[in-house]
Amino acid sequence: MTGSESEAPVRIDTSRPHPARVYDWWLGGKDNYPVDEELARRILAVDGTVLRGARANRRFMQRAVRTVAEAGTRQFLDIGTGIPTEPNLHQVAQAVAPESRVVYADNDPIVLRHAEALLHGSAEGSTRYVHADVRDLETLLDRAADSLDLGRPVALSLVALTHYLGDDPDGDDVYGLLKRYVAALAPGSHLILSQVTPDLNPEAIEKAANHFRQSGTPFHPRSLAEFSRFFEGLELLGPGVIPVSGWRPDPEDVALQADGIVPVYAGVARKP
Repeated sequence: MTGSESEAPVRIDTSRPHPARVYDWWLGGKDNYPVDEELARRILAVDGTVLRGARANRRFMQRAVRTVAEAGTRQFLDIGTGIPTEPNLHQVAQAVAPESRVVYADNDPIVLRHAEALLHGSAEGSTRYVHADVRDLETLLDRAADSLDLGRPVALSLVALTHYLGDDPDGDDVYGLLKRYVAALAPGSHLILSQVTPDLNPEAIEKAANHFRQSGTPFHPRSLAEFSRFFEGLELLGPGVIPVSGWRPDPEDVALQADGIVPVYAGVARKP
């Protein structure tokens, strides 16, 4: 079963960069605009880790999804999906269990236009895309519930998304938002997160953050303690919160660590 939200607006704003399209440029994709490439290149000039960071994030997503699928999870909600890359989350999950049900969510119209590419899943399972903003929890979960049974365990994935959300109670409250998402999930659900940190390369990350902010994109790198707060009340899977390339690495990931640091933390936790 496949499906997508057709009623969402499709106007693409090419006057300012969008994180999903900047990320696409770093991954070597073609679904970005000059304004996105300009910002991507400016950030790359001050932070040489971003290309391997983008790739390390994608590989972490694949390992984390495989881990929870092998543990029995059959429902996945991926928020901040971004522009499709291979293999995508549904391909990883349905390779383990073809009956897996996957919902992707994002608020970039260019991702909406690529929804069909996200929706070629297994015949036994389902793959769906909903056009919604992570901050609009009620709408997003309501649409996701058309495909997912929220009374049963779900793996909630927000890979490389939380650093675009602030923690100001008078504005974005990312900690409160994630607590609300976790509260809406059944016991046995998992939370999959990765997030940029200033801990491992502070000067370069601060320069990159400034470029994002000057472009109109909020950017909030977080320390180990700040990132670990997202998992309060949950049971962290081993090896806990760790730099992204070191989270249950495959042999290829171990080899890639020789290329240098990736200033991104990652973790996966289970809701008891």
